[in-house]
Amino acid sequence: MNNINYIILFDGECNFCSFWVKYVIRRDKKDVFRFTSLQSEKGKVLLNKYEVDSALDSVVLIENDKVYIKSTAAFRILRLLGGFRSIFYGLIIIPAFIRNFFYDVMAKYRYKIFGKSDCEFVPTQNRKNKFL
Repeated sequence: MNNINYIILFDGECNFCSFWVKYVIRRDKKDVFRFTSLQSEKGKVLLNKYEVDSALDSVVLIENDKVYIKSTAAFRILRLLGGFRSIFYGLIIIPAFIRNFFYDVMAKYRYKIFGKSDCEFVPTQNRKNKFL
């Protein structure tokens, strides 16, 4: 487990967020990402440790003890996955307030568009090692 450098905190009740987690897991060829939901005890501990507001409506990336949120987190995750997805990291040059405006709109309507799960995301047996 020494190669774990990246922790992704996500909304475990959000269907879109769960899809995103599955997408990252399938493409994490170097096995460097670990996951926990924002609602979980471990998620709450990490939010507290890194002084992230627990009311934050965002994906959170912890990369070598540095915290990234919203669009910056999403673009960094894509860059870290490598391959053609890395080109999207170039959008980081767009000012954060513009990127995050679109991120926030998506976050606001994600339940309405993609639905909300009645229970927290539960990983399959063969993916349990990816979760804290």
